[in-house]
Amino acid sequence: MIKTDILIIGAGPTGLFTVFEAGLLKLKCHLIDALAQPGGQCSEIYPKKPIYDIPGFPEILAGDLTKNLLEQGKQFEPGFTLGERAETIDKLEDGSFIVTTNKGTKHHAPIVAIAGGLGSFEPRKPMIDNIDTYEDNGVAYIIKDPEVYRNKRVVIAGGGDSALDWSIFLADIASEVTLIHRRNEFRGALDSVEKVRELKLLNKINLITPAEVTALHGKDKLEAITVTIDGQEQVLETDHFIPLFGLSPKLGPIANWGLDIEKNAIKVDTLDYQTNIPGVFAIGDVNTYQGKLKLILCGFHEATLMCQSAYKIINPGKRYVLKYTTVSGIDGFDGSRKEAPKAVVQSIN
Repeated sequence: MIKTDILIIGAGPTGLFTVFEAGLLKLKCHLIDALAQPGGQCSEIYPKKPIYDIPGFPEILAGDLTKNLLEQGKQFEPGFTLGERAETIDKLEDGSFIVTTNKGTKHHAPIVAIAGGLGSFEPRKPMIDNIDTYEDNGVAYIIKDPEVYRNKRVVIAGGGDSALDWSIFLADIASEVTLIHRRNEFRGALDSVEKVRELKLLNKINLITPAEVTALHGKDKLEAITVTIDGQEQVLETDHFIPLFGLSPKLGPIANWGLDIEKNAIKVDTLDYQTNIPGVFAIGDVNTYQGKLKLILCGFHEATLMCQSAYKIINPGKRYVLKYTTVSGIDGFDGSRKEAPKAVVQSIN
């Protein structure tokens, strides 16, 4: 039996940051994740993808963000159960929980924080008859290593942030990048749309809209695609076709835990992101509420407030006084203390 203060389901960015916020409150965390390594989608799907909206980092690769979060939290000695999926949850008479994985590993905690991101997921595939034939032979739904596409001809299909961001990123790596979207308008960030149009003017990206990829060609691997534009077909030679139409999320076993669920997301109270089950919280992309934004930044905020509420549940009647880390430093579990620089303390006092 693994015992901890806060059991975190999901070791993505939000789950990893929870370790740090909980550690400041002297609360111990243990994380469960079905993936074999921490980081969630940032590690598994797009470790080399740049992220632009993390405070203090004008640009950071998703994989590097994971490394930094692990480094930030390691002083609080979190535990990990990796490669196992949280399967069942049982509430005990004292209000604490037993969470058992698909491999039978049991975890006991008074607080459960579901930080499972989109949950389990699979890519949305375009309706092209022979697309399965070329999977891993020129067709990919996720970009894990951009170097695979160096000096190659790449066709990306999609109109969201992923399609735009990867088109921009690969413009300096691939020999040719073509972005195809079935509409003239894009769903992604306006800044990214403007950047794509700028790169088109510089002949660094071929932009074809409105259009659809309707057929794939090649003997042993992908060699060309058919693009349908206003009913007219055009064949383009290419080395890679990457349809980025998003992911189809599934909550998996968590959907059977008795939680209030709306459109495949867990409903929470925005006071502290607690679910309809007292002691069970949902933070990050897995939750939903009015005005919800699926941003890593928002997950960090939700994790911070959740930990404050968790502290009160674990320590009833005990008052916690918020201290800024610039003043109090960071207390470790081993009794050591990292003091804030004296100049900073003096300037604040």
